[in-house]
Amino acid sequence: MMQFSSKEVQGVTVISLSGNVLGGPDANTLNDQLHGLLETKKTKVIIDLGDVQFINSSGLGMLIGGMSTMRKGGGELKLARASKKVLTLLEMTKLTNLFDVHETVKAAVGAFK
Repeated sequence: MMQFSSKEVQGVTVISLSGNVLGGPDANTLNDQLHGLLETKKTKVIIDLGDVQFINSSGLGMLIGGMSTMRKGGGELKLARASKKVLTLLEMTKLTNLFDVHETVKAAVGAFK
């Protein structure tokens, strides 16, 4: 089961995911959360993947959906703290070209400035 939590760091919303990212109903939860942020003019989002054990193609689809939701709403989404396994998957699927991936949340926050 995937867990969500979010906090704000220097005007950037950090959504931390933990567990297995498998898309499905979780994708709707993330999408609703992103739409809610855009409605309140919060356009800077970081997805913290530091506690993600596993991600499948639906999980990747969920991240891509999140990215397009943010871009359509004039926002930006970055990824932080992806494990070696997740990074390898992003590289294999050429998604490192789509996502701005950072080693730490702090680095990702800094990249918005």
